[in-house]
Amino acid sequence: VRERPEEQREQAQQAHARFVDPTSDFLTLLNLWNHLREKQRELGSSAFRRLVRAEFLNYVRVREWFDVHRQLRSLTRDISDERGHRNARSESQAPGDGAAPDRRGTSAAAEGGHPRGDEIHRALLAGLLSQIGVLDERETRKGDRGRGAAYRGARNVSFQIFPGSGLKKAKPKAVMAAELVETSRLFARTVARIDPAWAEDLAGDLVKRQVSEPHWSKDSGAAVAFEKVTLYGVEIVPRRRIRFARVDRAASRELFIRHALVEGEWDPALLPKPVTKFVRQNTELRRRLEKVEERERRRDILAGDEAVYGFYDQRVPAEIFDVRSFEAWWRDELKTTPDLLTMREEHLLDDEASGDARDFPSTWRQGDQTLQLAYRFEPGAPDDGVTAVIPLALLASVQDAGFGWQVPGMRSELVTAMLRALPKTIRRHVVPAADWAERLSAELAGSGPEDHDGLPPQSLAASLARLVQQQANQPVTADAFETERVPEHLKMSFRVVDARGRAAGSGRDLGELQRRLASKARDSVARQIERGPRADGTGGKGPDAVAQAASAPAIEKQDLTDWTFGDLPDRVDQKVAGGVVRGYPALVDEKQSVAVRVETTAESAARLTRAGLRRLILLTVPSPVSYVQEHLTQNEKLALAASPYPSPKAVIEDCLAAVADEAIDRHGEVRTRAAFEAVRDDVSRGSVDRVIETTALVARVLTAARSAERAIKKANSMALLGALNDARGQLDALLPKGFVLATGLDRLRHLPRYLEGILVRLETLPDHPGRDRQWMTEYEKARAAYDEAGGEIPLDAGSPEHIERARWMLEELRVSLFAQRLGTAETISVQRIQKALRG
Repeated sequence: VRERPEEQREQAQQAHARFVDPTSDFLTLLNLWNHLREKQRELGSSAFRRLVRAEFLNYVRVREWFDVHRQLRSLTRDISDERGHRNARSESQAPGDGAAPDRRGTSAAAEGGHPRGDEIHRALLAGLLSQIGVLDERETRKGDRGRGAAYRGARNVSFQIFPGSGLKKAKPKAVMAAELVETSRLFARTVARIDPAWAEDLAGDLVKRQVSEPHWSKDSGAAVAFEKVTLYGVEIVPRRRIRFARVDRAASRELFIRHALVEGEWDPALLPKPVTKFVRQNTELRRRLEKVEERERRRDILAGDEAVYGFYDQRVPAEIFDVRSFEAWWRDELKTTPDLLTMREEHLLDDEASGDARDFPSTWRQGDQTLQLAYRFEPGAPDDGVTAVIPLALLASVQDAGFGWQVPGMRSELVTAMLRALPKTIRRHVVPAADWAERLSAELAGSGPEDHDGLPPQSLAASLARLVQQQANQPVTADAFETERVPEHLKMSFRVVDARGRAAGSGRDLGELQRRLASKARDSVARQIERGPRADGTGGKGPDAVAQAASAPAIEKQDLTDWTFGDLPDRVDQKVAGGVVRGYPALVDEKQSVAVRVETTAESAARLTRAGLRRLILLTVPSPVSYVQEHLTQNEKLALAASPYPSPKAVIEDCLAAVADEAIDRHGEVRTRAAFEAVRDDVSRGSVDRVIETTALVARVLTAARSAERAIKKANSMALLGALNDARGQLDALLPKGFVLATGLDRLRHLPRYLEGILVRLETLPDHPGRDRQWMTEYEKARAAYDEAGGEIPLDAGSPEHIERARWMLEELRVSLFAQRLGTAETISVQRIQKALRG
């Protein structure tokens, strides 16, 4: 009915635009229809004709609209279906036929839709099923600019929306059209935006369905799949999730058994505990058997998933296909056969039985400590193999001994790997390695940690070297095994855990873990010791006994300036699950006071207690420092002023501390107030004379050092540079900061001779540089052995006794090489130093 005269096309489009619905050309026509019927009722015949023409409408065609509508209503009056009659009246009755006009038509168009648009479109779609199309985004992107969106329609035709449509610019995802007209291209005329899924119910058997990707859904508790619905080749439902049981119930049942029952991909927490009891029991059984596999590094002990599937398949009825149907069936079955779905070991074990559990123990005993062992079979993982789990509080008390033997079940494989890690010259005498390993492992029986309370008399390397030497007649030492070639999983790893079971550190080097976690371990030991009662480990009395009594007071104390804390026990023990937490009380120097603190090792406690005892003595003995400083000679004052100390007073204070150390050494171990008072009184009685004597000795040392330094500066020949640098290094090492206390009075008395030895060497150096180089080579052999043993120059505080002795043997070796006329304090040689370093 709309007209668009060429000379008034723009005015016509504006007039028609009032009725346009942006979602549907059908609703646009309905909006125009409602407008015309309303105006027909309001206006007279001539006025209505003029209105129609003014709005660029064809009056004759409008009359034809009304006639056709009247005829259709006449044909439907006799239909007896009242419901259908009401629907017909509500959707198509015109205002002029006695019904109230739909005054919302035009406003609905303005708002972008008709109030009953979806119902109208569904009704129209029933007769236009072959006229639908969905947006072809790929062709739309490929199309030329301005050509509009492309749609894929029935039987794979491609069309576009007619340019005069109200939906031309909207590009809806899916449309239906009253007609497809081919001009320059195939166009859809009179179109509406639709949901293509509407066509599924309307088309009935005309739609085709394709099901894909069947899978298990844990959330749904059932097997699901995706369904695609097409009509004449058009995807009206591209991807919809459906219950797979609607398509294939047998396959749904298989997915339910495999995923829910076998793999545990369901949520038993949503079901009552009695219903899922079998799940917990079967899971626990499987985990227990998986641990056997981890221990024995095998994957052939536990039956595969197919065996588990077969177990459930035989017992679960064919009509069970999801969690809901299973729950209903299992509730009834529980009343008669509650153990029907509970597995036993024979259901999960393959024919081969596992090894002896004693070969793969769950714990490792070392003295009075019991550590848990964890097994993991995952090559490449940091903890692949066997891991000893060490509580943080027990870390310091665990000895790095015995772990190199591994558990008995892995020892033969370890021996084989160690034989293959021998140098080729030896390895060729012990081939094939597996056969030799079997024979040698039998010889090693009774020598492992399981036979010696976790602490075998020798390491595995030493024991194996002895056997290889005996049976292959080859000289072998424990150092011959190239341990870096042994697979990592054959070396014991360690995991340190705190009181809550959280990992504090891990690795395969126990010593490195003990050093890195020393502070945390000490704090953990202190907390354990202070928390509970302490048991007497010796049954003795006095300071040599272990602290005891459940009501014992707290051990750790601070801000002490006198011995007011009772006896200091050797150690304190606290029994915990798996072992004994052992602490060693120490007297700790805190500069202005001392504290009693629990240490993790006897060595650190002894070192700290010596310094703490010294501090407590100095706090309780009148200081003679001021008196000594006033009575220094002029030469002594000059010497002390040039020392590495910040002031002469600091030198004298260090001398007093050295005197206190000498008294402590004379009296031995101090753990009672009486013993402390004896040492204190000893220092107090002779402190003035001893400090004066020590200060004079230090002045002599400093004077000799100054002479040696001048001699080094004077000898400035480039040819002697190596020897001069060595002499400078020796001088600096003899007099580091705080050298008086660090050296100790006993060794301090030898420093003048060592310093004179530097002078003697420098005197003869210009005449015999070659001889000096020979002697230097000899010295460097001993120094290399010292460095390899972990020695430092100057000495580290707390260095082992054999390292400390070797350090001063090096100085005696220098005297014997470079200044023989001065003599040595003991018979000395490179070999003797190497022997001392071996302990």
